[in-house]
Amino acid sequence: MKNIKFGLALLTLFLLLAACAGEPEVVEVTRVVTQEQIVEVEVTRLAEVPVTVEVPVEVTRVVEVVVTASPMPTETAVPDEVPTEAPTEPAPTATATALPEGNAYTIALGDTLSSIATKTGSTVSEIMTANNLSNDDFIAAGQTLFIPGWNGVLPTAVAAAPTSVPAAATATTQSETPPVVAQNTNLLPNPSFEGDWYFHIYNELQIPDGWQVVTDEGANTLDPGSGGLFNRPEIRVVPFTDLPPAEQSTFILNGSKTLKAFKGGAPTSFSLFTDITLQPGSYRFQVRFVPDTVVEYNGGQKVYSPDPLAAEVRIIHDNGGTAWQGTQSGQANTVFYDFILTTTSTVRLGASFRNRYIMNNNGWFIDDWSLVTLGG
Repeated sequence: MKNIKFGLALLTLFLLLAACAGEPEVVEVTRVVTQEQIVEVEVTRLAEVPVTVEVPVEVTRVVEVVVTASPMPTETAVPDEVPTEAPTEPAPTATATALPEGNAYTIALGDTLSSIATKTGSTVSEIMTANNLSNDDFIAAGQTLFIPGWNGVLPTAVAAAPTSVPAAATATTQSETPPVVAQNTNLLPNPSFEGDWYFHIYNELQIPDGWQVVTDEGANTLDPGSGGLFNRPEIRVVPFTDLPPAEQSTFILNGSKTLKAFKGGAPTSFSLFTDITLQPGSYRFQVRFVPDTVVEYNGGQKVYSPDPLAAEVRIIHDNGGTAWQGTQSGQANTVFYDFILTTTSTVRLGASFRNRYIMNNNGWFIDDWSLVTLGG
């Protein structure tokens, strides 16, 4: 029995030794390593941002101009160079409200300072001094004078003015239908500008034969006014065929041609005149024109300025004439001027035109002028 146990023990030991002497078993081991990797991810964030958009808006400012009518002073013109007038310094002309009662005299048609002095018992120099007059040749019918030392009573019979008195302007009136006068011969050269023309300095100045022009390009100091500088207008002798059919009867006042002056976007001032030798006598000088003063064009139609100051005119007579006066745009205007000559003289006659505001168009159609004798 002991031998069997001993044998089993040896067998077990032998088996253990045999097991230890064999190849070791290989075991594959996998190690899982966790590594942190930084990944850049682009993220777009939507955000509401307020945006202000500036939209240009055209604003039209409507300005109401209040025009107060007042007596126009007698004004002296320089024929060879049209002056720029400062309206805040009017020529000193007496008004009825400033005259003492009983010493006011209203000039009648045909009056001269000499005849007025005779009627009132005064002298020409006293009347001129009292009324701040610098030229005794030019007074207008309807003007009021202060007569120093006069009691306001006229003599019952007044002799006619002597024929030796200086030439005198006796009437200045604007009217669409002036008083009818005898149909005497028109003494003006090329009166309706139907004849030939010539260029004056610039190609845009087409001046009718027998006439001269002066343009003012100085400062526009008129108040109210647009300021800046006066601009030279373009002047053309225009046949009726160059006008739209709807405008021919408006702008052609006589014959088949008219004189057109125009300038857009700027104030203008110019004069048209002629020198003519006349015999002693009484005369009426008449000018006609249509102011084409356009504020805007609405659907192809002209919108004319309603302001009389937008287009003004004055008569030229030698170094004098009349004061500036307003006109009506878009229609025919007539201004006539009466004067007397006592000796044969060469006189300068014409008209000055001006536009004090900047307009879409500052235009004039000038036509049908005349100079005739009065009293047969």
